[in-house]
Formats: sequence, C-alpha cells, structure tokens
Amino acid sequence: MNINRVEIDPARPLAELTATVNALCDETEKAAGKTAVVLHLASSSGDSPWPGEIGVSAVNRWERAVRRLERLDAATVVVAEGVCAGPALDLLLAVDFRVGVPGLVVNLPVNDGHFWPGMALYRLVQLLGVRRARQLVMWGADITLARALELGIVDRSGDGVEEAVRAATALTGHLADRETALRRQLISEAATADYDEALGIHLAACDRELRRLHTAAAACADQAVKAAS
Repeated sequence: MNINRVEIDPARPLAELTATVNALCDETEKAAGKTAVVLHLASSSGDSPWPGEIGVSAVNRWERAVRRLERLDAATVVVAEGVCAGPALDLLLAVDFRVGVPGLVVNLPVNDGHFWPGMALYRLVQLLGVRRARQLVMWGADITLARALELGIVDRSGDGVEEAVRAATALTGHLADRETALRRQLISEAATADYDEALGIHLAACDRELRRLHTAAAACADQAVKAAS
C-alpha cells in the first residue's frame, strides 16, 4: 500500500497551499495500487484573518484544490494539532478520517464578527446537520478536542502522524481505490435523495461492485490454476 504523507503549514500563502494540495493530488492519481493520503496539519496562528487580502479567483482555485482532494480515489486522513483554523479547517472537513492531537482547538473562520462563507460552511452542514451547524455559525466559539469528538468534527484522539498512518492503513483495507469516491458520493446523496431516486443509483453501484468482485474472483482462480500446474 502506498501512503502519501504531506505536512501542511497553514501560515503559507494561499497560492502555495493550493499548489501543494494539487501536487499531492497529482502524485496520488498516478500511484499504482491502493493508496492513502495522510495530511499533517501544523498549528495555525489562530489570530490571522482568513483568507486575508486576496481576490475571489484565488479562493476559487483553493476551493477546487480541496474538492479535488475530497474526491480522490484514495483514503484520506488528517492529523491536526494546536489551533486548526483557516485552510487547515477546510482540509480537516474534506477528508475521510480525522485525528486530533490532545490540545487541539478548532477555530472557526470569523472576520469582523462574520463567519467566512466559504465551503467549510457547506461541509459543516453536511457533517453536522443544519441545527448544529447553525449553532456553531451563529454563536461561533472555539471548539475543544473533546467537543470536536462529541460533534463528529474529529473522529479520534491520537498522539500524532503515526496514529493517522495506522488509521489510514485500516481504512484503506476496507476500500478499493477506484470505488472510494463512489462510496463518498452515495453517503452524501443519501441525505437529500428520495428513495426511488436513490434506489437506481445504489443498484447501479451494486452492479458495478458485483462485476468487480467477479473479475477479482476469476483472477484468483486463474492464479490458483497456474500455481498448481
């Protein structure tokens, strides 16, 4: 199994962070075999306005890079420490599994008293539901690790990158790379699609999975015959 490990420094300029995420996606998409991505989010300063003095085109490029990470055919894991804010929060919310180091504080993006209306807001609603997301956005206090675990913003408390690597290894063992993005899509759409609409989508996914399993079984049988001869 391949594990792509990258450290993200949220203090770097947004253009540099965008390039880093895109480069990671390029490398992951070219990898052969099962792959996991582990992002180590260094502590943010916590007091810098997000996203700073940039144009909306730069924000768009960043959001597209995060979405690309979110849709990779690979298991994605984050380990976050210190203050998780700004671009680190975007990445935290976009992955499959989130590990928080003791002492972690999730700092929601508020500028001049207003919550930043980027896609972190969308992902909070997807993750927590409208009621809890509204409470965070309207009352916006920092979120401790204990509270983040309770809400489901963080999945596990751990000591660092090695914990994230173990989680990535376990997660990848349950997924076939090319099917990972499809499973995410099914989970996301289940919240809004009605039953009849969802049934067709899920049956198509089941047919795809049955074909994959049949191909894998045929390949194993062929290898057994070759080994016996």
